[in-house]
Amino acid sequence: MSEQLVSRVKRLVSGGVNSVVDAVENATPEMVMKEAIRELESATDQVRDELGKILANKHLASRRLMDANAKHETLTGQISLAVDEGRDDLAEAAIARQMDLESQIPVLEGAISDASNEEAELEGYIEALQARRREMEEELSAFKESRESETALTEDGEIAASGNAERKASKAERAFDRVMRDASGLPGSGGTGRQDAAKIAELETLSRSNRIKERLAAAKAQTGEEAK
Repeated sequence: MSEQLVSRVKRLVSGGVNSVVDAVENATPEMVMKEAIRELESATDQVRDELGKILANKHLASRRLMDANAKHETLTGQISLAVDEGRDDLAEAAIARQMDLESQIPVLEGAISDASNEEAELEGYIEALQARRREMEEELSAFKESRESETALTEDGEIAASGNAERKASKAERAFDRVMRDASGLPGSGGTGRQDAAKIAELETLSRSNRIKERLAAAKAQTGEEAK
């Protein structure tokens, strides 16, 4: 989730609307409270959208991980068969594919773990926003009741009731203080010469070839032991 949305959620959950009441000319507390609730609903929808994306990515990563593990297991059997048949070329190809899968599996597991953490965080934000909305609706209801009581009072009680209503309105405004304030790659690597880059690539190829041969030798040794 973007830092901007995180900041917006935190402000909405912890803030109020008193500053907006002061800033908006001719705005009544009730209007500002309703706008604050709409702002909360909008933020909740945004977080839900983010949660949907995270769940989709998690599902995709989980499926790819399952496929990678299944292919790795299948290749293990194929390597044994190739060794039994004396087809080192086929065994080397299968080992190379296994190594590719082994490099992907930890990344996929990390992606799933990260997605699970983000999922829990976003669900927590949604719950907090919904709880804050319920509080705001209660405050708005109390404010409306105070205004209705003020209107229903007799002329003799208007002065005292007016003061009481103002206190309630002030309390409601303070409860919404600051709610309506607007929520306002990878590090580069040093360059290397073309010759150095070619040497590094050659070294990586040589290292990979050696690892394949080591795995092939281990597979042959294991097959020989099983034959005994």
